[in-house]
Amino acid sequence: MLPIRFDPLRDLTTLQREFDDMLRRMFGQGRETPEGMLTVAPSMNCYVKDKVYHLEADLPGVDADNLDVRIDGAELTILGERRTGKETEGADYMLRESRVTFFERSVRLPEGADGEKAHASFKDGMLEVTMPVAKPLHTGRKIPVEKFKSEKKSKEIH
Repeated sequence: MLPIRFDPLRDLTTLQREFDDMLRRMFGQGRETPEGMLTVAPSMNCYVKDKVYHLEADLPGVDADNLDVRIDGAELTILGERRTGKETEGADYMLRESRVTFFERSVRLPEGADGEKAHASFKDGMLEVTMPVAKPLHTGRKIPVEKFKSEKKSKEIH
């Protein structure tokens, strides 16, 4: 067996990578699965315009073949994987920092969204899902807040 030369920077690089992974898991930028894979939730924009629901998901580096878009009841789910780097078959890796990142994100669809007429398109790392919304969304109403005055004890509730 050959002696191994001590390299303190190698240990610092490993420590930095482990610390970065810990911070990602703690602050929600990703979490590690039991198999050691990292999962990350993609950033999305969801809005209704002209009675059409739009979902835009930013998925840079993802291949369309690795995407799965599903609607189950009133929930839309995006599943997929992102591969960084290229894997060479038969190679004996000394260091391998490329990863496979799995992601999953679910959103609740608005009332009246017609999932049967949903359409998904993917171009340049941007996934767009659209579907008609049958009836206008309930916008709710604003409830006025009264300021408490010191001379009044309380307000009667009907």
